[in-house]
Amino acid sequence: MGQFKDYKILTVGLVFLLLAFWLTTTWHEPIIRLLPPPRPVSEDVSETIDRDSVPQELFNLTSLVYWPPTGGDRDDFLASTSPRTSTYHLKGPAQANYTLGSNLEAILVARDHWGRPKAHGGDLFRAQLLGPELRAGVPGEVKDLENGTYLLSFPLLWAGWAQVQVRLIHSSEAVGVLQRVWRGKRATVDFRGHFRGTNGIQETVICNVDPQSTGAKGSTCHYKDVVSGEIWFCAQPRTLPCNALVGHSSGSYLKVTTPHDQDLLAGNVTDQKLPSSLPPILVLPAAWGNMSNMALPSRPPCLPGHLSPKPSGFYHQDRWHSTFCSSRSFPTVDSILNCLAGRIVYMMGDSTLRQWWEYLRDTVPSLKPVDLHATYEVGPLMAVETTRGTVLHWRAHSWPLRSRLTPVASLHSVARELYGLAGGPYTVVVLGMGAHFTTFPPSIFARRLAGIRAAVKALLDREPSTLVVIKLANTGYKSVYGSDWLTLQMNRFLRAAFVGLRVAFVDAWEMTSSLAVPDNIHPRKLIVRNEVELFLSFICPT
Repeated sequence: MGQFKDYKILTVGLVFLLLAFWLTTTWHEPIIRLLPPPRPVSEDVSETIDRDSVPQELFNLTSLVYWPPTGGDRDDFLASTSPRTSTYHLKGPAQANYTLGSNLEAILVARDHWGRPKAHGGDLFRAQLLGPELRAGVPGEVKDLENGTYLLSFPLLWAGWAQVQVRLIHSSEAVGVLQRVWRGKRATVDFRGHFRGTNGIQETVICNVDPQSTGAKGSTCHYKDVVSGEIWFCAQPRTLPCNALVGHSSGSYLKVTTPHDQDLLAGNVTDQKLPSSLPPILVLPAAWGNMSNMALPSRPPCLPGHLSPKPSGFYHQDRWHSTFCSSRSFPTVDSILNCLAGRIVYMMGDSTLRQWWEYLRDTVPSLKPVDLHATYEVGPLMAVETTRGTVLHWRAHSWPLRSRLTPVASLHSVARELYGLAGGPYTVVVLGMGAHFTTFPPSIFARRLAGIRAAVKALLDREPSTLVVIKLANTGYKSVYGSDWLTLQMNRFLRAAFVGLRVAFVDAWEMTSSLAVPDNIHPRKLIVRNEVELFLSFICPT
């Protein structure tokens, strides 16, 4: 989005930060180690990044997750940005029609509930250009000018009618709440650890990402995955030993907001459409050329390592068209099967990635699921197509994971799974995570991604022909526990974590924020189909 500064510099700095958090965080109490690693994991940061090449000022987390100052009167709700009084207008004079391939610009003026212009930025607006009759849509760029105004820019990528729509996702004051909680609280949720002794005695305790968040008044149990370095903590059961932990489940959402915070995050001022005085515009094909109804220049095949521009694509006739590679359509079962023939696909992440597995299972009748007698929400799940030799795996990333009761033995770290893969031209890895990390400070996700990056790099070093795809987190949640603002930060971490590696990205954020449909953390089938087709375009680029 246009609300980020100095992206390239921040990206390099964040890579170092990820590694620094992972390598420097230690815990001084006894640790239960989970399974020996299949291969050693280097602890030398110099093997991954040249420290001397990173500016010293970028080691600070605050600079890496920069957001314009939110300012304002934090105690007066009526002084916060209002979706009802904020307005936008064309930057230049209106035209009778516009040319395909050009840009449309508008100026947005943020105002408070009294109608007074704001003097600072920091709001989270979402801008779209929609073509309802053509089932078309593209995300607009929102540039925060940090003075209460925003520059909106929309590429005109299809011929026909188009309409600007802008929504206030969070006021700057609400963003200030999210920032305070995200950076200042250890955790906004907790979990339950289920212990069972050999004599049948059972105990349930609180578990979390750090010992303080377990609420333990005495000692705690520490569980370390020696492959990934990930550590999990549970309060010490009253009678059972730490190694009696057998189950994991969701716990409670913790109270972290004040009544004023709740007003700023309330539904009547969150994700609300701004009033518009802009009529629809008519976009005409260029007077020269092939009179195409879309502005799609010649693009290379979809290969890993491409840097995607903004926007990374747009919808037209319900199909997502990539702007940086020649994404393909897979309209039939045979076209999907031909692409996946001989492939073993390993999907690891959250339930939004499980939707890909479910879409393929439901779309391809001969792709048969195998009952592994696992908790469905956690996995592992597997589907097999025997005539074409296709195998699809999905499993959830390890804790922190909000789920119903599931065996701890089923919680495998992503890094551990990656180190166990041989890789090769028929191996496809898809990683998708973020939604379960918005309830923790940024260091938790940074540390997790550092371990995963090291495992991805090792996989690509030993088998460069392995395809690795990163699914970015999508829109959906609008609360202090999971918000689009927090998701944007997760995606910045995801992009930066894999910089310099030959991986592909599927920008689920843009694909779920380009149409006039309600946000849902689990998007509708139309969107999932387009995500999967872009994914398949990387497997079968031609």
